[in-house]
Amino acid sequence: MNRIAVAALAGLLVSAGALAAPQTASSSAAEGSAQKISLERIMADPDWIGPPVEDPYWSIDGRSVYFKLKRRGSPVRDLYRVDAGGGAPVKLADAALATADGPAVFDRAHDRAAFLRHGDVFMRELATGVTRQLTRSDARKSGLQFSATGNLLSWRQGQDWFVWNAATGVVSQAATLKTANDPAKQKPDQMERLQLGLFSTLRQEKADQEAIRARDEQLDAENPERAAAPFYLGDKVKVTATSLSPDARWMLVVTEPKSYQPGRHPDVIHYVSESGYPEAEPARTYVGRNSAAPQALLLLDLQNHKQYPLSLDGLPGIHDDPLHDLRVKRIAQLKKEGHADEAAALEAPKTRPVSVNFIPTGDAFGPAIAWSGDGRNVAIELVANDHKDRWIATVDFADHGLLTQDRLSDPAWINWSFNELGWLPDGRTLWFDSEASGWSQLYVKPLDGKARALTGTGYEVSSPTVSPDGKWFYLLANKEAPYAYDVYRVPVKGGALQQVTHYQGVACAECSGLFQLSPDGSKLAVLHSAPYLPPQLAVVNADGSDAHELTDTRTPEYKSFSATWVQPEFVKVPSSHGHFGIWAKYYQPADYDTSHPHPAVLFVHGAGYLQDVTRGWSYYFREQMFNNLLLQEGYVVLDMGYRASAGYGRAWREAIYRHMGHPELQDLLDGKAWLVKNHAVDPKRVGIYGGSYGGFMTEMALLRAPGEFAAGAAQRPPSDWTSYNDDYTSDILNDPQLDPEAYKTSSPIEYAQNLRDPLLINHGLIDDNVMPGDSIRLYQRFIELHKKNFWISLYPMERHDFRHADDWYDEYRRIHELFSTYVNQEKDAASRN
Repeated sequence: MNRIAVAALAGLLVSAGALAAPQTASSSAAEGSAQKISLERIMADPDWIGPPVEDPYWSIDGRSVYFKLKRRGSPVRDLYRVDAGGGAPVKLADAALATADGPAVFDRAHDRAAFLRHGDVFMRELATGVTRQLTRSDARKSGLQFSATGNLLSWRQGQDWFVWNAATGVVSQAATLKTANDPAKQKPDQMERLQLGLFSTLRQEKADQEAIRARDEQLDAENPERAAAPFYLGDKVKVTATSLSPDARWMLVVTEPKSYQPGRHPDVIHYVSESGYPEAEPARTYVGRNSAAPQALLLLDLQNHKQYPLSLDGLPGIHDDPLHDLRVKRIAQLKKEGHADEAAALEAPKTRPVSVNFIPTGDAFGPAIAWSGDGRNVAIELVANDHKDRWIATVDFADHGLLTQDRLSDPAWINWSFNELGWLPDGRTLWFDSEASGWSQLYVKPLDGKARALTGTGYEVSSPTVSPDGKWFYLLANKEAPYAYDVYRVPVKGGALQQVTHYQGVACAECSGLFQLSPDGSKLAVLHSAPYLPPQLAVVNADGSDAHELTDTRTPEYKSFSATWVQPEFVKVPSSHGHFGIWAKYYQPADYDTSHPHPAVLFVHGAGYLQDVTRGWSYYFREQMFNNLLLQEGYVVLDMGYRASAGYGRAWREAIYRHMGHPELQDLLDGKAWLVKNHAVDPKRVGIYGGSYGGFMTEMALLRAPGEFAAGAAQRPPSDWTSYNDDYTSDILNDPQLDPEAYKTSSPIEYAQNLRDPLLINHGLIDDNVMPGDSIRLYQRFIELHKKNFWISLYPMERHDFRHADDWYDEYRRIHELFSTYVNQEKDAASRN
């Protein structure tokens, strides 16, 4: 314990207080007796439930696990520590935070560990326990990495990299990047030449400056202790990402044109503000207002102070046009309509613009650039800006060029997920995940060999992690069932996929780091959950044995409702549009009487590419409790994993390409038909609701299938895809200038004339994701079309994700009243039809 007395250490710790002894989800299900749940309780601040465990990581010695919990009534997160073998978690007092470990990286020999504490870099000698602070600044730091020898430790600050040298103890900047022209290479223009020819003093001053610069360059070359000369990248570019090799020999720099303009952006208006005046806030631009900026790669040789542009011309397919047929058709149409300037703007570029992919890296997103541990190889993941290709390329350091290792093409769009990559410990074998087969699989590829899949098809894998001994991949997979996620492992050399955990709920839309290997690779810290159990922490041996719980953060009040909640039944609804089924969560009261017809509600999850039909804690935990309230009132509820949802493979995701809202509606209507046929549901009394993409689908259901649903409630819905963002929308619908028909086919506002069923729209006025203008413009269309039974409720202080309990309550009070009026009462449904 670094000679800290046990008694003194106890003074730095605060007991867990609200943390009860860990219990399993099954043992807690029997707590209490069933009781009525109120809307006020459901929509209250979720602190009443108890905080989910967040951001777990191992202590450097592997004996305990740290994690964070939200403080009740505050946005502050407190840091806790718990013994990996079990026992009560303890909250670290403020004084103890000064000695706490952070998430650590280790050198290859396991002699040193480095971590961030309060935003600064610390390094620990593992043999002695001596910890050294290497930085003290407010700059955000990330990307800690050791060299293969362990003598260098580097990290990123902004786009700059800094290196600590164990031999000297000095921290130095790896390279200074300047987006300006090199003054030493600038030649005098005509006017400058004239002045130099006229004035000897000017000539002498210029010669003196050049002599000083030459002397500095000579000293730089002969004295490695001096700061290196800057790299001048030119005044036409800006730096968007950098990556340093672990041995600090090479740096990759990602640039884009400085002249790039993202296009005109809308504003959101804060009508309720501290100033008392309406305040405008810039939001993101609309899709297609300006194409994403093309990016370029520079390789910097830090040892010899040289820079080399890495040409993209060798990427297979880089000069193709995957949208050729659509482009030819659209250009001809524009020319026929007399829009020659717009037609010219759509001509295909000779070389497709690309970008470096960005993927989750710890608690943020970073460039998909992976160096081998020895720094001798690097892999870069590039995506075409038209979203149809992904390349993984390595760098030939001798010839300063790119070598393509893998190409993934998709006629629809490259997935936003399943883009992880890295190296095996040998530094010569790549690993990556890919949807090439139609399912996310894990592949390994020697630099001079062919890619080989280590996992099978029919299920999805993600988050591959190589064990410290280099023998195993640990990963997440839903192999047992599409809705059941667990940790599995597979030998690096190939072999059977082995299940490690058996929770079926290692899934959480808002969680990062769902599992963490201990420093020696012998154990895993796992975040797992259940439909009514927020993410909790457990530890299991690496082979799956001795799983034990470490936390139970639920409050006594929330536990008292354990017998109230109805567990979802996982069902497969047959499709009437193909030989497949749609997985769904079905909720039915325990005393359900099938002798008479019942009302039903379809809940539609949001995000498009999200999976809500899982055995884990739902992002929509409030909506799930609201569904239980509906059950108390005689409804049944169905929550479907409609086409476009995550977890079911590439074909399922791409079913909506160029016609969003169409296959999904078919699935929802099949869900309604299944309820009517199998669960005594009155077809005249089926409601529908959802938020974001779920709100979009609610509008599409009412506007494209009028009469099918008794009423619908759409929260923060995109009603016109031409006003959504570029990254998401152009993937699925292409650019609106190139493919306007896809946008017309996919936007609810184009079907406004079909409204005949009651529709409630709820939207935050400072939503900078789905702009409130979407709902306001659709509302105006309804006014102009003289429609009836439509309402809009606007929330002045809410963004896309509502944060305030009062607004949550008001929103769902209106939804509840809508369903009570138009869905639950037989006479109202009959009179309306």
